[in-house]
Amino acid sequence: MKPLSIPIHAAPADTRHEDDELQYPEMPRGMTTFSMPHVPEDADTPALVAAQRLLQSFLDVLNDWTFDARTTGPQLDLRHQPAAVLNVLNDVLGEGEVSALAEGLPDGDVRVQESVFTGIWRVRRFNAKGEETAYWIEAGSLPTVLLDAAHQSAQPTLPEAAFPEGAMNAPALFAEIRAQLALLDANGADNTPHEINLTLLPLTPADHQALQEALPVGAVAIISKSFGSCRVTSTGTRHIWRIQHFNSKNTLILNTLLIADRPSLVLAAAEDIEDTRERLKELISWMQADAEER
Repeated sequence: MKPLSIPIHAAPADTRHEDDELQYPEMPRGMTTFSMPHVPEDADTPALVAAQRLLQSFLDVLNDWTFDARTTGPQLDLRHQPAAVLNVLNDVLGEGEVSALAEGLPDGDVRVQESVFTGIWRVRRFNAKGEETAYWIEAGSLPTVLLDAAHQSAQPTLPEAAFPEGAMNAPALFAEIRAQLALLDANGADNTPHEINLTLLPLTPADHQALQEALPVGAVAIISKSFGSCRVTSTGTRHIWRIQHFNSKNTLILNTLLIADRPSLVLAAAEDIEDTRERLKELISWMQADAEER
């Protein structure tokens, strides 16, 4: 974490003028909106038909599934599909705003890419040699493998800290974190997520050092790109997430800690899945019509 210094200077009363121009930080200029992906024109017709049927079978299960943010949604194994079929599926599913990586897992690293259909995720697992060992698409708020990785790679409690010289607010901050973890343990899924805004706290370099040592970066990193970007990383302690917001110039504008069992910022909601059902249905109809016209 970067040290945060907040200098305070008293301005002379006569230094302001009516003609002085206020300086505002530049706002993000891009916003991602949904656009239905196009069926690839050069797709092999049998591969297009096979891909359409796979998506239809997935949608059939998705339509029967009642969304629950805390359970694994429908999955479709793609590991043994022909390359031509996978190419069509990858093209029509596209890439959404959220991507993630989980490293150092016993079964290998995991890479996740949300599709343009919110709540539909492409998940790939790789062994130590970089060879793909699993590939599937999954519906849900966030792929279960990411939450499992964050949980299993972290310790259950915040470690005791030896505060370095110059630490000012770290002791109180650690006490707040421990109190919120105790509430989460007591209340479980019903607990209200607790966010600590580090950007607004007067933390010294020694405070930041204590936080960095007690909460090293964990196994899971998630990036959401919309206005600028948001980076979410698990830490060495379960249920503590680092959340950092960057503007379009990649400048850190908000740095927080979130105490929750999952980072709500990057989760798909029930309403997203409802929209996705309709959009997938439309896509499948387009694919079928395209195949019939060939």
